Amino acid sequence: MRVLVVGSGGREHALAWKLGSSPLLTELHAAPGSPGIAALATCHPVATDDAEGLLALARSLAVDLVVVGPEAPLVAGVADVLRHAGLPVYGPSAAAARIEGSKLFAKEVMAAAGVPTAALLDHPRAPCVLKADGLAGGKGVVVCHTEAELDAARETVLAFGDKVVAEELLEGPEVSVLALCAGTELLVLPPARDFKRAYDGDEGPNTGGMGSYAPVTGIDLDEIVATCVAPVLAELARRGAPFVGTLFVGLMLTPDGPKVLEYNCRFGDPETQSVLPLVAGDLLPALVAAAGGSLAGVALDVGAGSAVTVVLTAGAYPASDDRGVPIAGIERAESEGALVFHSGTALRDGRLVTNGGRLLGVTATGATLAEARRRAYDAADSIEIPGARRRADIALAAADG
Repeated sequence: MRVLVVGSGGREHALAWKLGSSPLLTELHAAPGSPGIAALATCHPVATDDAEGLLALARSLAVDLVVVGPEAPLVAGVADVLRHAGLPVYGPSAAAARIEGSKLFAKEVMAAAGVPTAALLDHPRAPCVLKADGLAGGKGVVVCHTEAELDAARETVLAFGDKVVAEELLEGPEVSVLALCAGTELLVLPPARDFKRAYDGDEGPNTGGMGSYAPVTGIDLDEIVATCVAPVLAELARRGAPFVGTLFVGLMLTPDGPKVLEYNCRFGDPETQSVLPLVAGDLLPALVAAAGGSLAGVALDVGAGSAVTVVLTAGAYPASDDRGVPIAGIERAESEGALVFHSGTALRDGRLVTNGGRLLGVTATGATLAEARRRAYDAADSIEIPGARRRADIALAAADG
């Protein structure tokens, strides 16, 4: 099978890595790809939001499946253009992708589906959570414990658009659940936990994600699917917008049970980098089946053990990016058994350099979470990026527990 992966981040690198192991795969292509993805696939200089360019590329390559990675092109309707032209696409329509594209729409769907979630507030008042209604790359959410924090948060959130959502502040550990979906049918992947805040101890501003681990144990995954995944799929289908792709559910495990914080319309980043190494089976048939509209008879084997991903970022991230700084040591990290996924890199005069805020995701597996964590940090120590930083506490509490 010929497959085209749309995107250039760590999530798409992880997808390319996993799809590359499928015995069904004959050609792997990416648009636009990255230096890391280029080691696995043929990359083409077509932007993720160029629907007509992607359609022309897919046709010229005679691909059998297009996998759209990022949320922005999905919300913009790129999958619709490809699907309407007769191409098999793994990724939701614009109508279904609104579940991520608009927090207010997601709240409306959750209310109709009876999904437990944080209550909306008529007027922002501390303590609360302030969210941008539209896409914000994981940075449009601010937790406000005081009125002073609320005043500062308004400016931050309004930078992503003039619609703001205020919710009650929930307490408890978070978990991310990813499900491969075809309408109301689904396959759930190992649950993960990500680390959104920029600094150790969950301090600082929200980011796109500083690291993750999987699986998260001690949760009732069947309950989460029954209360927070299946009802939303049914409601979207009822509205004439069946969801085909990966539904990401961000949850808070409150004393009153799981409550939904957000839905995303695609694989999580960096959760995907921790989850896919635990999938022992072939991912490609599941994506093909979902794109075809049914997951009947499809199963995914999940292996034992744990995975931890540590993200290396620009020193001032999320406030600013790094560009043009040399990167060394990836080969050493990989020789130690780690997977190194490129999130923000480029080639300049044949040399790998930084090209973004989140730069690399270093993933390692182990029989235990503690072993996976140790191996991930040991591998991260091998990589040299002047000025870069990382959190030191990814999966620390869970591994110690």
